[in-house]
Amino acid sequence: MDTQQNTALTRALAELPGPLPARGVVHVTIRHTDRFTVVGNDLAQHPTLSTTAVGFAVRIQSLPQGTEVGIKALAARFPEGEKLIATALRELEAHGYLQRARTRLPNGRIVTRTVFCNQPAALLRPRAATAAAEPPVRLPPQPPLPPVPLPAPVPEAPAELPVPVPVLVPQAPDPDPGLGPAPTPVPEELPPPTAAFAPRLPPPTAPKPPRPPLPHPRELTPELARAATALLSDLRNHAPQFILSEAQVQQLAPGVAAWLERDAHPDTIRHILTNNPPQPVKYPAHLVKHRLTTLLPPPLPGTLELAPPRRAPVTPFQTCDGCERAFRSPTPGHCRDCRTRTLDLRAAA
Repeated sequence: MDTQQNTALTRALAELPGPLPARGVVHVTIRHTDRFTVVGNDLAQHPTLSTTAVGFAVRIQSLPQGTEVGIKALAARFPEGEKLIATALRELEAHGYLQRARTRLPNGRIVTRTVFCNQPAALLRPRAATAAAEPPVRLPPQPPLPPVPLPAPVPEAPAELPVPVPVLVPQAPDPDPGLGPAPTPVPEELPPPTAAFAPRLPPPTAPKPPRPPLPHPRELTPELARAATALLSDLRNHAPQFILSEAQVQQLAPGVAAWLERDAHPDTIRHILTNNPPQPVKYPAHLVKHRLTTLLPPPLPGTLELAPPRRAPVTPFQTCDGCERAFRSPTPGHCRDCRTRTLDLRAAA
């Protein structure tokens, strides 16, 4: 089958008229008669879109209306993963080719509606420029009309020049002479026009945020420095990919010392630094620095932080010496009713 296709392509190449270029691509163009989609060069040759985004844009443009083009639907149909498909759709959305909005159906279900435009730059052009760019309509030629005799010229009266009509311009009232000259009116500034498609992704030339610095201990003691240097130098015995130079070990030692200062076990640090690395490990020092910085554990809490919160003392129950009822009181004695009854008897006596 491959030999037949190559033979047919070679035969079609030999039938092309004119001299062929010595290098580069040579087009064998066969006119489509059915099942084709027109794709503009502004999309096919977009200077900033990735090849994956252009490919998905062409695929979405060729699908009929109502076809599901979400991330899950595209991932089930193509070998690319969901992350790569989501990145390509965000690129198309940032350049105006794609727009996604969540809408609610009459039955209450929420769905995502995707709108695709094959030429978003045309939406930003003014209507007058679009109308001027259209070719003029050519009408069929009309038969010539018979000549009509012109009437004799009549002397005209000299045209009167138009009298200029004074226009009353409203003027501001005279300012107070004690306040100085009137201020010059400043024209009101109009807000800048908003773009039809606001990019959601930062431009490629946008400055990247600075990376967090390597952690350092509160005090780099000789014991911490010696233990951190030994741990970094011993990584290659547990993972052969993590071979660090002496300068890299000295640079990364404060980060390991910060972990040791926070009571992290050396075996735990070694496991976190070497567990499940990317294959192949091109820059082991960069990977170690990234994990030391982003996975730094918090300091261990002290004894006061781990102690349970103190509760307010509870007043114990006491038994009344008169009626033997239970009541709350820090000391034994009589309840409130007994005390009130005793006071009333004393007042009556």
